[in-house]
Amino acid sequence: MSRRPPRGEYIETDTGNKVARKATLVGTQNIMLGGKTVIQPEVMIRGDLARSIPSSSSSSSGAPPNNTAVAIGRYCFLSRGCCLRPPGRLYKGAFTYMPLRMSDHVFVGPGSVVQAASIGSHVHIGAKVVIGEFAIIKDYVRILDSAVVPANMVIPSFSIVAGQPARIIGEVPEGGHDEFELRDLYKTVGNNPQPAPS
Repeated sequence: MSRRPPRGEYIETDTGNKVARKATLVGTQNIMLGGKTVIQPEVMIRGDLARSIPSSSSSSSGAPPNNTAVAIGRYCFLSRGCCLRPPGRLYKGAFTYMPLRMSDHVFVGPGSVVQAASIGSHVHIGAKVVIGEFAIIKDYVRILDSAVVPANMVIPSFSIVAGQPARIIGEVPEGGHDEFELRDLYKTVGNNPQPAPS
C-alpha cells in the first residue's frame, strides 16, 4: 500500500461515496452509506445519537446489537450545511433515539435539518427545510424551500409540500419523475468532476 498524501476536497470510498473532508460525521460506526452518495462540506450527520435501549431479542441471541442510527441509500446528495439527526423519544421509561432511514435518489438542500423516521426514494428536499421528528416521507415527494414539516406528519407519494407548517399544495405531474434522478448530479461532484449534461 503506497503512502501518498491525501489530495482533493473529497474522500472517495470503495462503494463510490464522495465525502467532503470538511463534512462532520459523528459516530461513523452507526452511519450506513449505500453507495454513490455525495456529502458536501459543512454537512453534519449525527450517528452518535444511536439507540441506547438494547432490544430483548438481540441480547438473548448473543449477536451484537444493530445500532445503525442513520442509513442512507444510493445516489443521495446532501448539500452544504444540512444536518441529519435521528429522531428521539421516550421508550419504556427512558429517552432513546430511533434510526433515520433514507432511501435512494434523495436530494437534501442546503441548510436543511432532517429528523424524519423514514424518507422514500426519489425525494427532493429544498433549501432551509426543517423536517420534524418521526415524519414519514413516501416516494417521489418534492418539499419546497423553507418548508417546516411538523413532527409525525406522513407525506403521501407524488406530493408537493410547502409552507410553515407544511401542507400538501399539489402533486408531481405524471411526466415529472425524471427530475428526481441524481446519477448525473453525482458525476458533477468530486475530485474529478464532469460537466453537467446540457
